[in-house]
Amino acid sequence: MSETLDERITDELEALEAILLNDVVIKAVDNMPIFIETVVHPSTGDDAEQQYVCVTLGVTLPPGYPDVRPDVVLRNPRGLDDCLITSIKEQIRDKLDECIGQPVVFELIELIRENLTESNLPSGQCVICLYGFAAGDIFIKTQCYHYFHSHCLASHLIAGEKYYKEEFEKLPNWQQMQAPPYQQTCPVCRSQVTCDVETLKLAPPPMESITAPPFCLTAELKALQLKMASLLAHQVAKGGVVGAGDDGPPPLTITTAADNEDNEATNASPSAPPEAAKAGAVNNGGAVNANTSNEAPSSPGGRQAYRGPYRGFNRRGKPGRRGRGAQR
Repeated sequence: MSETLDERITDELEALEAILLNDVVIKAVDNMPIFIETVVHPSTGDDAEQQYVCVTLGVTLPPGYPDVRPDVVLRNPRGLDDCLITSIKEQIRDKLDECIGQPVVFELIELIRENLTESNLPSGQCVICLYGFAAGDIFIKTQCYHYFHSHCLASHLIAGEKYYKEEFEKLPNWQQMQAPPYQQTCPVCRSQVTCDVETLKLAPPPMESITAPPFCLTAELKALQLKMASLLAHQVAKGGVVGAGDDGPPPLTITTAADNEDNEATNASPSAPPEAAKAGAVNNGGAVNANTSNEAPSSPGGRQAYRGPYRGFNRRGKPGRRGRGAQR
């Protein structure tokens, strides 16, 4: 673009702002527009609840536009499959070749809107149940333009709230006071949503889950099971499966108060066998070496000394400083 804004571009920007109002974003550098972005919805009149698909159109205006083709990108498609996105991109390329020398942004918006209006139904699968959307299904569109069977989303939100409450009860009181309240989130993008769970629960299950044939273990599935079993055996042999063939302690041990009481009772009772005491008792001409016995040395208070992996500081005694365990 030249330093003086082309009149064709000025007319196009004024038309976009007059028609789209706040739904268009125009970025400029030194009063020269360089980028236009808007979210395109299907034509459904004023009923936004019936808009099940959308896509974000971004147009970068290069120097020399409209005599030079702009760069066009489609972002954040919602409810659209890959085949439709590919088809829209091909139509955009054809439109750009056709409209060299004239403003094309509004033409692109109308082209995309026509495709969305013809495909104003969610495509793909419900990510919760993995069944598709069939005739007779009751589904819901979230604020982030993701689609789920109403029955499936109700089950997901109920399970999510139950898990939140279980984890909340495990927190100490001071963390409970600081914890944020439970918030419904989208299973796909984790954006916050607001849904009436009681209403969603009234919806029937997906039609495909009702009409689907019963599960049958086919020869293909049996072959897949054998293949996976062989792969698991290979991973176990190579040590790639955590915990397989490990006779030592588990990586993480969760103990309760009762377990701690049992451990204290066991440590307090004399459990060292006589053979172990004899093996390490006589050393250096019959002198008793207490450090070689299996029993843990006792602290001055009569309690068993801690023999875990962390033994505290082993501070060397210095003149004028009382050593650990010395008489006061």
